[in-house]
Amino acid sequence: MKAVWNGVVIAESAATLTVEGNQYFPPDSLRREYLEASGTRTSCPWKGVASYLNIVVADRTNPDAAWYYPEPKPAARDIRDYVAFWKDVEIIPD
Repeated sequence: MKAVWNGVVIAESAATLTVEGNQYFPPDSLRREYLEASGTRTSCPWKGVASYLNIVVADRTNPDAAWYYPEPKPAARDIRDYVAFWKDVEIIPD
């Protein structure tokens, strides 16, 4: 799977996990030079508190377009630090 925004591959992996219809990419599959921390947090009743990332490509920013669970609840422990995308980020099967 590939996550692509603004013509750039942000993440690529054959080992994504699917949760609630979202592809979660393992931490080592991310191109971190395109990601920056956001102060946004949200809460899911069964996964825990999500932290967000902005995607920055060629002076364009897609705010809060990626999220992950640094300390998930036990039911979601498999996705700890895995990153999912939304907001016009294309998820393309390889």
